[in-house]
Amino acid sequence: MEKLLKDLLMSDGISGYEENVAKIMTNALSKMCSSVETDNFGNIIGKLGNGKKKIQIAAHMDEIGMVVKHVNEKGYIYFIKVGGINDSILPGKLVEVINKKGEHIKGIIGTKPPHLMTVEEAKQPIKHKDMFIDIGLSSRQEVLKVLDIGDQIIFEPNAGILHENFFYGKAADNRISCYAMVKVMESLSKIKDLNAEIYACATAQEEVGLKGGKTSSFKVNPDFALIIDTTIAGDMPGIEEKVSALKLGKGVAITMMEASGRGTIVPHKVRKIMLEAALKNNIAHQIDIIDGGMTDGAAIYTNREGILTGILSIPTRYIHAPSSVFNIKDIESAVKLAVATIQKVVKKL
Repeated sequence: MEKLLKDLLMSDGISGYEENVAKIMTNALSKMCSSVETDNFGNIIGKLGNGKKKIQIAAHMDEIGMVVKHVNEKGYIYFIKVGGINDSILPGKLVEVINKKGEHIKGIIGTKPPHLMTVEEAKQPIKHKDMFIDIGLSSRQEVLKVLDIGDQIIFEPNAGILHENFFYGKAADNRISCYAMVKVMESLSKIKDLNAEIYACATAQEEVGLKGGKTSSFKVNPDFALIIDTTIAGDMPGIEEKVSALKLGKGVAITMMEASGRGTIVPHKVRKIMLEAALKNNIAHQIDIIDGGMTDGAAIYTNREGILTGILSIPTRYIHAPSSVFNIKDIESAVKLAVATIQKVVKKL
């Protein structure tokens, strides 16, 4: 696994706490961009090239996680969720509380043991408000010596290779797309006479309202925006093909509609450009129509007077879980199609 990809997967950065991921992205983009800045919202914006057209590429930096809300007298930590987390995945998980010094404090998410539940309690799903984190200290006073209310909590960092092209890692949503965006900028930096300004935007707070996409696109005001994000792979038990036919290793997904239309509805001429770019360059791709979930595209394409926007989604298993699985070949096809699309957009728009 390449170091940049591993560093991004292992880094901490829930919504509103993206500083460490931002440092990695700033360093990576600085290698090919003429300028890299951090805006007021915490987005990282790298600029490449010159020309009349302005193209924005966006990939969000933040991950789902938790925040310390309360510490009781016995030293147990209560938390709130940040982003979409299913409560059922939480019990027994190893997490890390990151304090103001940047120290990672390990803890276990605990619940009342099933052996001690009443019959009625056992019938009900456990809610996160009834869970707590045990860091091995025995009093509120001891705990507050090492962490503060408001500190971020992440799932235990992990990243690696399962088998051949199948990789895994924490925060694959959306660090694998941040990695892809860097690779896109590397490729674009080698193209002579691109005749466009390209802005790579690593956005903040996507998981809690698509906020960084909105603010960054208002600043850049692009002629065209291309979002790179993850999407739900359907090649696993419990998902019918009619719900998701996407498969790992079969190429990047061209997303045409999100959240049954509540999210981005990609314009027909943008769909055509992306499909033509994929077919002309023999790039492996799939088509994605999503019932639920949306990307920064939903905030970007409705910004200002409306911005032409396309979406490339990398199929991923177990999104919004402590670890996700993805195929490195799908990232490679995402990079190729992003570059081909941008080249086509510059000529057509």
